[in-house]
Amino acid sequence: MNAPHIAPPRRLIVAITGATGAIYGVRILDMLRRVGGVESHLLVSSAGWLNIQHELQLTKDDVHARADVVHSVRDVGASIASGSFATDGMIIAPCSMKTLASVAHGLSDNLITRAADVTLKERRRLVLLVRETPLNLAHLRNMTSVTEMGGVIFPPLPAFYNQPASIDEMVDHTVARVLDLFALGPALSPAWQGLRESAD
Repeated sequence: MNAPHIAPPRRLIVAITGATGAIYGVRILDMLRRVGGVESHLLVSSAGWLNIQHELQLTKDDVHARADVVHSVRDVGASIASGSFATDGMIIAPCSMKTLASVAHGLSDNLITRAADVTLKERRRLVLLVRETPLNLAHLRNMTSVTEMGGVIFPPLPAFYNQPASIDEMVDHTVARVLDLFALGPALSPAWQGLRESAD
């Protein structure tokens, strides 16, 4: 008698790199915990830790506690470095221009960029919350390269049509839209209902 097939758990890789906006990566981990049913794999670069401490005043323990599995960026032999390890994809939030360039050129020079390379080669969803302004031509070309490989460039630009009352609301709206790209369950961000014309 054959053993029943057990589907692997839903998994999402979350990487935080050295661009401003560490709150996005941390809030993604928080929202994944609220959604439930998704195993989060966390990676943080050395510059990412600097920004977490400066922008959020959080310790490594504070951030690690939000993830199910934590990997060192130097551990290129980790499970997520192989395409045989099933995941739903990867989010780099925020994504520095250095990390973008490494992904665009397939350098796989640490576990973050190796996991991103695996995500692309396995045709899984890769979402980069790129943070820089203004953009130079190298940045734009690297974004084009990643897009042509199947990645999603998602600058965390705040929406104002929902009339946010706080920075937290703006961050949560962006994070919900990012996670909705992975179809993890019911939509987290409200659907646009259109503008209502005012009466004359």
